[in-house]
Amino acid sequence: MSGRLVLAGTPIGDFSDASPRLARVLGEADVVAAEDTRRLRRLTSELGIAVNGRVTSFFEGNERQRTDELVAALVEGQTVVVVTDAGMPSVSDPGYRLVAAAIEAGVEVTAVPGPSAVLTALALSGLPVDRFTFEGFLPRKSGERTKRFQELAKEQRTMIFFEAPHRLAASLKDMADAFGADRRTAVCRELTKTYEEVKRGGAAELAEWAAEGVRGEITVVVSGADPSARELGPEELAAEVAADEEAGTPRKQAISDVAKRYNVPKRTVYDAVLAARGAAK
Repeated sequence: MSGRLVLAGTPIGDFSDASPRLARVLGEADVVAAEDTRRLRRLTSELGIAVNGRVTSFFEGNERQRTDELVAALVEGQTVVVVTDAGMPSVSDPGYRLVAAAIEAGVEVTAVPGPSAVLTALALSGLPVDRFTFEGFLPRKSGERTKRFQELAKEQRTMIFFEAPHRLAASLKDMADAFGADRRTAVCRELTKTYEEVKRGGAAELAEWAAEGVRGEITVVVSGADPSARELGPEELAAEVAADEEAGTPRKQAISDVAKRYNVPKRTVYDAVLAARGAAK
């Protein structure tokens, strides 16, 4: 008889959020595959339990090679429990490959639900929760990040991102350029921990706030595009900029104002102005 794979959700900050069932499965497991064995030891110490089974590391760098080993243990009838540093395994963490391989091998896969930074941030954001999309970690390079935001500019569902604190200000600025300066945003920092903070405001406003320096684990929640917002074509956008210029507004400021007024990326307005100038020649 084959064993059982258990994906065990762990606290995202406060250890007292751990469930009694989590403590039980960790104590009963034949194998515990942990993203960080040191964090596992701290967790079990906080819970006052002992892991009686074999502990093995299971992180991004060795996930592929360790999967075969763990599937073999499962096929032999062992119970394998997977834990990551925080939250649910396989959600922006190791686990997906093992789950797919276990299913392919006919092994039972189950979960011990636990705290989720995604859902906690969504609930605290004050933004619509009826429809949402989790976009995971943002690209590290500005160009790739800008492209991702441009692809999501018309997404109507609430969007959730993970971001590193040292890249937060740049990401929020790119977000403001792509989504509009006033796009409603919530930056959730250190959820469930001592210095938990939720900062809400427009994307540009939060970019200025983050420029002063932010620490901790970051989850960003952004409202979706307004489906009722009127979309202007390139000619109309260029005409709006021209009208502002005639009223005395410098072109760069006029482009920014029109982008904000109609909640479109500044690049879109800029390209419309260039196209109009080219057509006029």
